[in-house]
Amino acid sequence: ALQPLFKMSYSCSKVGDPRPGQPYKGGNFCAFLPDNKEGLKTAKLLKKAFEHGLTFQIKSCNGEERVTWGPIPHKTSWDGGKARNGYPDAQYLREVGTVL
Repeated sequence: ALQPLFKMSYSCSKVGDPRPGQPYKGGNFCAFLPDNKEGLKTAKLLKKAFEHGLTFQIKSCNGEERVTWGPIPHKTSWDGGKARNGYPDAQYLREVGTVL
């Protein structure tokens, strides 16, 4: 079953966002990792990145701020391969580990 890894609701933007201090609407974001030693290690690193505000960013689109994924690559699908942010992608854990 698909479960959201991150769920954001209403919050206030931070310095560096399009309109610091203004509220924005969050959303549901799902990401997947393999259930193995490397996947668990990556999950811990992703948690630290989330705690430091690096997982998401705010982009302005048509005068409205929207929460989007930040620069850290996430697998948002079980299939479709690298081109569709899914598996299989044999290099993903190594690549995301380098970014983190």
